[in-house]
Amino acid sequence: MTPDSPDRTAPHGTHDTAPTAPPAFPPVAPCAPRPAHPLLGRLLDAAAGRFPPADGAVTVLPALPGGLECSVAFTGHAVVATALPASQVHAHGPDGFGGSLSPDFLRSLAGPTGWIGVVDATLVGRGTGGPARLPPLAGADDHPRVRFARELRSDVRVFGDARGLVTLAAGLAGRPEISVELHRPEDGGRGRGRSLLGDALTLVPGGEPVFAAVAPGNARSLRAFLAAGFTPIGSEVLVRPGRSRA
Repeated sequence: MTPDSPDRTAPHGTHDTAPTAPPAFPPVAPCAPRPAHPLLGRLLDAAAGRFPPADGAVTVLPALPGGLECSVAFTGHAVVATALPASQVHAHGPDGFGGSLSPDFLRSLAGPTGWIGVVDATLVGRGTGGPARLPPLAGADDHPRVRFARELRSDVRVFGDARGLVTLAAGLAGRPEISVELHRPEDGGRGRGRSLLGDALTLVPGGEPVFAAVAPGNARSLRAFLAAGFTPIGSEVLVRPGRSRA
């Protein structure tokens, strides 16, 4: 769920757990490798508990592939990936204590006509591997969740069942990303998002990190991810600049 604030992992249905004897689905192929962006190493370090110094500083990195840029905040340190010169970034006064996510700074990053995503909490979980407990889902190309994922990510793969659908993709800086959406969140019943996420983690090799971006205001989704073992490591905003390149 990256600037996916459409990620509304809300409960529905009545069963909290996966079947005791899940069917055997074909093994999940890993995402195709991509050249590493320097932000990827910082995200993987944070996933392993190695955070940048809480010094209030802002690290400036090159822009992301595909015309995207971003601002990522860790505790007391920010990382901005942009085509702007570092001197121009620092001239707008961002800092590692929240200033790198301020509306004024993000607008300076995007330019007057650029798109700015929402501020999402950055979460990381670990794959459990083993037999896959979700099948590939065909015929979902027109689903809003899938369309949104393909606008911002590469190697998008879709899985699901009667509860909802899951996308796995190469996302921000090439990191592995997961997003989830239930088919009928209004049906009520607790634990459906958590159980779907638990099954989705079988699609990720055991112990491997997988990231999600969840809008903090989407409390149902945030609770589901936390209950499924995801940990917050920071926050992030994606930007598609519209400034002049002259």
